[in-house]
Amino acid sequence: MDWKRLDRARSSVGPIELDLIESYAQGKVSRRDFVKRGTIIGLSMPVMAGIIAACGSDDEPSSGGGDTSAGGTTPPATEPAGGGDTTPPPATSGGGVVWANQQGDANSGLDPLNMLDLGTYNVCSQSFEYLVGLGADGNIANTALATDWSPNADGSEWTFNLRPGVKWQDGSDFTSADVAATMDRLAEAGNAGLGGVIDVGAVDASDPLVAKFTLIEANGNFPVLVSIFNAQALIAPADYSSGTTLNERPAGTGAWMLDDFDVATFTAKYVRNPNWWGGTTPLDTIELRGFADIGTAVTAMASRQVDGLQQFSVIGGEGLLNDGNFTVLEPPASNHRQLWFNWQQGQFAGDENRLIRQAFAWCWDREQMLSTLFNGRGKIANDHPILDSLPFYDPDIVPQRSRDIDMAKSLLAEAGVDSVTANIESGDLQEIPQLAEIMKQNAAEAGINLTVNVQSNSTFYGDSWCPGASESDPTLPCDNSSEFGIVDYGHRPIPDIFLGSALATGGVWNSSNYANPEFDQKLSEYRTAVDVDGQKAAISRIQEIVWTDLPASYAYFYSFLSGHDSSVSNVSVTSLGHCILSAASKG
Repeated sequence: MDWKRLDRARSSVGPIELDLIESYAQGKVSRRDFVKRGTIIGLSMPVMAGIIAACGSDDEPSSGGGDTSAGGTTPPATEPAGGGDTTPPPATSGGGVVWANQQGDANSGLDPLNMLDLGTYNVCSQSFEYLVGLGADGNIANTALATDWSPNADGSEWTFNLRPGVKWQDGSDFTSADVAATMDRLAEAGNAGLGGVIDVGAVDASDPLVAKFTLIEANGNFPVLVSIFNAQALIAPADYSSGTTLNERPAGTGAWMLDDFDVATFTAKYVRNPNWWGGTTPLDTIELRGFADIGTAVTAMASRQVDGLQQFSVIGGEGLLNDGNFTVLEPPASNHRQLWFNWQQGQFAGDENRLIRQAFAWCWDREQMLSTLFNGRGKIANDHPILDSLPFYDPDIVPQRSRDIDMAKSLLAEAGVDSVTANIESGDLQEIPQLAEIMKQNAAEAGINLTVNVQSNSTFYGDSWCPGASESDPTLPCDNSSEFGIVDYGHRPIPDIFLGSALATGGVWNSSNYANPEFDQKLSEYRTAVDVDGQKAAISRIQEIVWTDLPASYAYFYSFLSGHDSSVSNVSVTSLGHCILSAASKG
């Protein structure tokens, strides 16, 4: 241990950063987790490198500090890992590429504020950018509109320094006023990541190149909530009102300018933004071509009608996985399916039906699901949305559920029922219909009779998943949601949205209508904790509460698969469907 070097680092940081440094020095967090957490709270790469060296490692921390990647063949287009160098990428390729993209939801259109699907995320993020971008490891990084950020002593204020010289596509300056207005719109809309975190007026924009946030309560993970992993947090112009769509008013600070959008086919065509702060893109144009289903997109990719595709599944994608001229991109993923029960309405509601909900969970053959649907590409989950690779995960707080029909029958008998009959509501998305059939088969032996009802995605999201909030009861954010259903959740590097939006009382995506004061309290303790031990204590209890109450079951986390023809290079992707093509070339 180089104490002098460590002391120099300690003396140059605030309390939040100091707690992380001490935790790493004492061996409480791994090198990888130290770098991930350090990036979130704003420690620079040189500072982290010095701390790692002082603690006995000569290894420089990669921007990811681990063995994962952003699913790309190079670091993100905007800057090298760790940021700081904005040297334009060489414009040697020219031409364009065509990318197969999921058709978006017709209900929201290209509205960056209210979009809900991966297809729209990808279309809007070609022109608009986030405050905090993507690193080469799949973690957040200063590769977007903020060059750096830092908290105050208790994490209740966060200051973001903005990139100078950034222009909107109309030639006007990007400033902190645009950040403030965007955040006000997100707060008014009850954004899934920022609801309960910021109020209208949270951003002090008195300095055009500094956005200073004052939060409702302290939050140790705040930069993630204004990053690429909060998909709706794209920064739009100050006068870009709620409900405005990109095709109605093309704008942005990003690498690509929307040139044409076909609503019927959900196909977007772009040309290079000549004034992009990141330099000249190697490609002249890109096209995101809408596909209604993954199978058709895979066929188009296999026949090289397109150069790449946003996402594909193991089922039906075997040909691509075995194609020597196809590059598979597999970014870090906490993607999962939430099998929700309506906790307040219908036959599975309340504490009195907890045993019935638990009986369902003991029926699932999780190994079969992961093997059949993903060829093993993923991880078994244990009925809560906390991934086991997170530094605050508690592996011992609850036993791992596995298929146990005798247990399921015993729980049903204890609940006083012989059998259960219900529908499984789902959209027609990726492997979800096949998952529903496996669930039906798994449950039948216990006397649980399920009927699979697969709907179009627009109908499912509007009618079954979350029809709308109750006008009289704030604990019913998804009033009259279906009794039981399957909904998709994309990757986030921290579980705040999985917990706050999907399970907290009044959460905007809480299709379970779950309302548990202790859960809400522990979630608040986790969010406000700025120390590693505080986060661990809160999350441990959250795992136990969700596992026991079971407002939703979680059977697996699965790997996100994307890719492109081997003639294409320099593409990065996220497990939320972003395809970063600003450095892509073809040749």
